[in-house]
Amino acid sequence: MVSLSHGPGFLLVPLVNQLIDVALQPGCKPYTLPLNDHSSLCMSSLTRDRIVATAARLFHQRGYAATGVAAILREAEVNSGSLYHYFSGKDDLLRSVLGWYAENLYPAIMQPLEQQQPDPVKRIFLLLDWYREFLHQRQCRMGCPVGNLALEISDSHPHLRAEIHRNFEIWAELLTGWLESAPEQFPPATDFSALARFILTVMEGGIMQARAAGNIAPFDESVHELRRYFDNLIGIQHWQIQQAVTVNQD
Repeated sequence: MVSLSHGPGFLLVPLVNQLIDVALQPGCKPYTLPLNDHSSLCMSSLTRDRIVATAARLFHQRGYAATGVAAILREAEVNSGSLYHYFSGKDDLLRSVLGWYAENLYPAIMQPLEQQQPDPVKRIFLLLDWYREFLHQRQCRMGCPVGNLALEISDSHPHLRAEIHRNFEIWAELLTGWLESAPEQFPPATDFSALARFILTVMEGGIMQARAAGNIAPFDESVHELRRYFDNLIGIQHWQIQQAVTVNQD
């Protein structure tokens, strides 16, 4: 089992719950709370955070359409006046949830992996192991929170499509940065941005198929083929280096 240094039981907590925990820590955006400040401003921020965190959890567990405002109010233990003070409606709340995912992907997921594994390629597969463990612990239910929302609302809520796209773009940009930090492992013509998109496609596709199958096998098969692809890329680079050495020796 992969073990992250971020905190005890990090991998055993569903992704959305981990983001809830991390988003309430100092340094996370956009809902950083001064927890030692008991002013009315702090309490007001805490109420908004609780609404967003509750909505994120319920959207993930039940889906966006199946989650009513009444359920969010009940679970967050707030009244309707509090919700409509911060948000114009459920769509506006969803926009905040998506923004929250985007802002906290790095501190909640990517940064702990960077701290644990210095090699970018090994780090990518550690990240995929993270998602695999999440799927395994949930019996292949629920899946990726942003991926689920992309499937559910992209057509019916086109005004929110850009927020979903932004989440995927941030994910891909972070992976592109990892890959670009190790150019010596890849052939010179490697398109790191396209490769990062390929990794994202393998992950999201593997998650979706594992959910449909009710078992982890489709995800494992997808990651296995991705690993073979990486091995081939790295093998090509090693061969080219060896050829260059041989030519120089001659």
